[in-house]
Amino acid sequence: MKTIFNYFFRGLLFIFPLFATFYVIILLANWLDDSFSSLLYTWLPVQIPGLGIITAFFMIVFLGFMITRAVSKPLFTYFEEFVTRIPIIKILYTALKDFTEAFVGDKKKFNRPVIVSLVDGVDRVGFITEDDLSLLKIHNRVAVYCPHSYNFSGNLFLVDPSRVKPLDVNPTDAMKFAVSAGVTNIHIEEEN
Repeated sequence: MKTIFNYFFRGLLFIFPLFATFYVIILLANWLDDSFSSLLYTWLPVQIPGLGIITAFFMIVFLGFMITRAVSKPLFTYFEEFVTRIPIIKILYTALKDFTEAFVGDKKKFNRPVIVSLVDGVDRVGFITEDDLSLLKIHNRVAVYCPHSYNFSGNLFLVDPSRVKPLDVNPTDAMKFAVSAGVTNIHIEEEN
């Protein structure tokens, strides 16, 4: 009986992350497809599966193209200025925009993994997001973001630079390590 449970848990360890990943992707794909399909199907007499996803993809690509072109840049700059004048929307929009840019934009912030010594014998994996905190009138501190495990959240610590030690690993591997509660293997970058 113990062997059967052992096989079951081994199978579960394989299938659960695979299933969860595909489940989230399918939920997102269905949401995109349903959202854009309802718009498109009012114009088309036939339903084409996946047309909403394809439309969403090309709309995002077109929007990215328009934002990067000099002709339409002033228009998007004006739109952003307008959005940032609305009190509550400003906070949400700028926070989400900055957070997104930290991962994929020109201002990538999660590219400097570190070990932070919080108290004697207790360290955390984090990422230096800001070296200069003089804007907040804080000196001799750096901003270190420490992601939570199995969650899309984390804590921001203002740490004395002497308590921060750079990690010589790929930032993506460091993020996977922190988010997976340390169960993901980190591949150390080898110098050529």
